[in-house]
Amino acid sequence: MSAVRDGTDYAVPTGVLGLKGPVEKPAPGTLPLRGDLAHIALAGSHLAAHYVIPHARALGAAGAGLRLAPRDDAEIFTTLPAASRFELLDVAGEWVWGCPGPQGPSGWCRASDLAPEEA
Repeated sequence: MSAVRDGTDYAVPTGVLGLKGPVEKPAPGTLPLRGDLAHIALAGSHLAAHYVIPHARALGAAGAGLRLAPRDDAEIFTTLPAASRFELLDVAGEWVWGCPGPQGPSGWCRASDLAPEEA
């Protein structure tokens, strides 16, 4: 059985996780999964120290280039279009880590790439 937390589209698993053995580690930037945390939707299929319920945001007018590291010199491996959904999973200073959805891709972009939050 699962429950849905208010304000999110994702079920929060209750009870035992459905992990049944080793899972191939996805390439960096594919799924919203790091060694320290993962998107809550991956809780039944991938092991992480913490699972995060995403904060739904939108990208600003310029869109965003996703990077594997929160640095200006890190290569942009994909670009997300303007006004598209961005699920915020982590914040590190002026950088945010997230994805358009639990299927990925995932990466870092500047917090300034996000549209302002509506009041």
